[in-house]
Amino acid sequence: MIQKSITKEEVNGLPLGQFDGEIVLVDTLALIEEAVEDLSTYDYIGFDTETKPAFKKGVHHHVALLQLATPNVAYLFRLNEISLPSPVQQIMEDSNILKVGAAVLDDLRALKKLSPSFKPAGFFDLNDELKKVGFENIGVRNLAAMVLHFRVSKSEQVSNWEAPELTDKQQLYAATDAWVCLEIYKKLQFGGYLDELFNR
Repeated sequence: MIQKSITKEEVNGLPLGQFDGEIVLVDTLALIEEAVEDLSTYDYIGFDTETKPAFKKGVHHHVALLQLATPNVAYLFRLNEISLPSPVQQIMEDSNILKVGAAVLDDLRALKKLSPSFKPAGFFDLNDELKKVGFENIGVRNLAAMVLHFRVSKSEQVSNWEAPELTDKQQLYAATDAWVCLEIYKKLQFGGYLDELFNR
């Protein structure tokens, strides 16, 4: 059985877990094509974005990074350098590819600012959907702890996502955030926990 509520102390007592596949930083046309070709072969992928934090009132930054992850490869699209490329936008508009994230509404709003023509389709929001099946605690950190039994580090969350070079730590953090959403979804779906959502 998977527990549906958890305390902060329980989360902090778990071992750290992270993505251990290949991380591909996408910032050129050739890499975009390769990434899209691979991602298009999957029925569901993990999804997340990162934005440079604003510490002053009234200061807002555009989304800097888009992460799309398969079980073995995490693609990090540097949107602050390449904006939202049309082939990537097409994946995000493809209702046949399920994009799994947490609190996706804010991410999608931010992406729409980069590309007003963007019409998202095929998104599964773990936070919204898992509340419907009785999960009391949501958010990537809590869900990873309850479903996958490990703790996700949030240490790089407020780092500079527009830095000329993203550190290995930043890349691993970003890859883990998207991949872990996919892993949570897979375990719950194969365990039958999402049946009532899909059988309505």
